[in-house]
Amino acid sequence: MPFTANRDFKTAPRLQTRSEGVYYWNEHGDKILDGCSGLFNVAAGHNRPEIREAVYHQLGELDYAPHFQLGFPDSFELARQLSEITPGDLNHIFYTCSGSDAVETSLKIALAYHRARGDGHRVRLVGRERAYHGVNFGGLSVSGIGRNKEAFGAGLSGVHHIAHTWLPENRFIKGQPEYGAHLANDLERLAQTCGDTIAACIVEPVAGSTGVLVPPKGYLERLREICDFHGILLIFDEVITGFGRLGTPFGADAFGVTPDLMTMAKAITNGCLPMGAVATKDSIYETITEAADEGLIELFHGYTYSAAPVVVAAALATQEIYRREGLFERAQAMTPIFLDALFSLKDLPIITDIRGYGMLGGVDLAPDGKVGHRGHQTYLRLYEAGLQIKATGDALMIAPPLIVESSHVEMITERLKKVLSAI
Repeated sequence: MPFTANRDFKTAPRLQTRSEGVYYWNEHGDKILDGCSGLFNVAAGHNRPEIREAVYHQLGELDYAPHFQLGFPDSFELARQLSEITPGDLNHIFYTCSGSDAVETSLKIALAYHRARGDGHRVRLVGRERAYHGVNFGGLSVSGIGRNKEAFGAGLSGVHHIAHTWLPENRFIKGQPEYGAHLANDLERLAQTCGDTIAACIVEPVAGSTGVLVPPKGYLERLREICDFHGILLIFDEVITGFGRLGTPFGADAFGVTPDLMTMAKAITNGCLPMGAVATKDSIYETITEAADEGLIELFHGYTYSAAPVVVAAALATQEIYRREGLFERAQAMTPIFLDALFSLKDLPIITDIRGYGMLGGVDLAPDGKVGHRGHQTYLRLYEAGLQIKATGDALMIAPPLIVESSHVEMITERLKKVLSAI
């Protein structure tokens, strides 16, 4: 089982058998509040009939068609709709099968872009400490969570990491810390050291799976300045922060910084079918396509299930739900309620820090022995108490579906308080 303590699970399996709205039900019929939108992907709530019906209808018309040298009308319509909510001129969409694939694709597009414009010497990639960019070798190499990497060798060569953005001075700050923009200068240091060999720098607007690290004010702006000055492409990994999680369509909108490429996945289909995508600036698409001879493939990359018809149907139905129900705006309105409730826990002795932005919160617990032991035990106790969240190391992540009511937020807080007070 993925990212699972397999031996531990077999001693006491946790099975989910049904879902609806903001709840799961387990094999015993117990109702469990979903405090993490599945894995940050079920933004519109579980078991939406609109998505189910769209997928069923599509299966009756065109179950599968290859996307190599052939097209599917709705994939272009979805690309049009996505380009309407992506910032700036990020108007071209490449479909993948997951967030990990989207990261891999964004890195390859960055390298291909530099090669197409005669800068093939730009081959270095820059990630960030404590970053999570999926599990494929490219994404794993630019990631910065040690435990995810240590069993799999050195990864890709030519990869560097800049400092993460968590500072002890910024504990228990709601939203963006005032202090820390200078941390972006670590990229300037690398640019000075490596010369003009860096192709791209990839960051999450808010580092998610490591425990929700919110960027200090001015940090992302400074990264953008450094990338522009040195000819480095800036990639935002928006697999978690996309589709309303921060109260805006994407994190780029929340922080007012437009990247050159942007990954998305998870909530693009409300989590019901696997899909990812990469949005690129017009100039990147045009540079790559115009460099190839007429009639020949420009980018030798793709997936069997890129823009699979049933997945596209799910994504289109999901985007319609977001628009019709105003879920991005709703997330923005719910943010103060959610963050105030989360920060009400700050006096519990076991908690060493709380961070949050939009409908995304992180809670650090004082460790107990090996790193991750307390986090895992707390996860199990919360599940028994009827709350599902995500734990990485000794950090808990809370990110409820965007359809939550104030009463659900209160339940999340009450169950966290009850369990954490008892440890």
